[in-house]
Amino acid sequence: KSPAGKGPRTPARPPAPVAAKRPKGASKRSPKGAVTASPDLSQERIVRALETIAALLSAQGKPALERESFKEADAYVWHPDGRLAAVPRVSRVELFLLKGVDRMRDILMENTERFANGLPANNALLWGARGMGKSSLVKAAHASINAERKPADRLKLIEIHREDIESLPMLMEKLRDASFHFIVFIDDLSFDGNDASYKSLKAVLEGGIEGRPENVILYATSNRRHLLARDMIENERSTAINPGEAVEEKVSLSDRFGLWLGFHRCSQDEYLAMVRGYCSHFGVKMDDEALEREALEWSTTRGSRSGRVAWQFVQELAGRLGVKLAAS
Repeated sequence: KSPAGKGPRTPARPPAPVAAKRPKGASKRSPKGAVTASPDLSQERIVRALETIAALLSAQGKPALERESFKEADAYVWHPDGRLAAVPRVSRVELFLLKGVDRMRDILMENTERFANGLPANNALLWGARGMGKSSLVKAAHASINAERKPADRLKLIEIHREDIESLPMLMEKLRDASFHFIVFIDDLSFDGNDASYKSLKAVLEGGIEGRPENVILYATSNRRHLLARDMIENERSTAINPGEAVEEKVSLSDRFGLWLGFHRCSQDEYLAMVRGYCSHFGVKMDDEALEREALEWSTTRGSRSGRVAWQFVQELAGRLGVKLAAS
């Protein structure tokens, strides 16, 4: 009972419960009941998120080598990041316009046709005098072979730039399982100084474990028969401990091309035949005697006679006469 005159006694407030010790890593509640992650869990989630982002960025930086349909075009340019850029219209001349290279033309055409038909064929090195139609012959042979073929049977021409040779194994892997046949074309191939990229080309030509894919052949052009400057060869021979071995390692690259086609400076008659052929094909009309005189004068000022010089003269003449160089 409460003391008289003093109302009911207020019950004593029970002691506050003691919070149990929270295990490490367990979540805790905010004052309003919201659950917040512990610092350890938050850090782990951040690390996982960063790893995911890094993996996605890496995949974007190194595009996967997806199999191409190669139905978009007959010619492509290879980029070392893994892209094949289609070339809708190849810059080339007709095969019959190439004068003074009849023997080389016939050999390359026969080799290319065998390859297109699935028969054994050789890699080809076209070397020799500048401006004599080495690159033009490769492109013209490709177009000539495809002229009467169905789209599914056409050869594909892929150009790889000289400075991108180290990515050649990646290109080979991309083409290995494709259903088409490919000519991989390297224009103006040569090596200077301590350039070691030729080793990638050697491995693709003959020396690799996988070897060259059966549906790929390599055509290269160069002004040098052994792809090295003469002073480089002499320098290797004079400075090496074993001169023969030092030179052999680099010179052996050209030996891995089974087909060597040499291009030499043309005669005056061959040069004039080139000029007349271009003029006839493009409808550039001029008295033959005056044409011959001006063409010879042009070659004298240029200091050489070649298919390139002949074409440059015809361009000059057509521009002067107001004739557009569209095939007639």
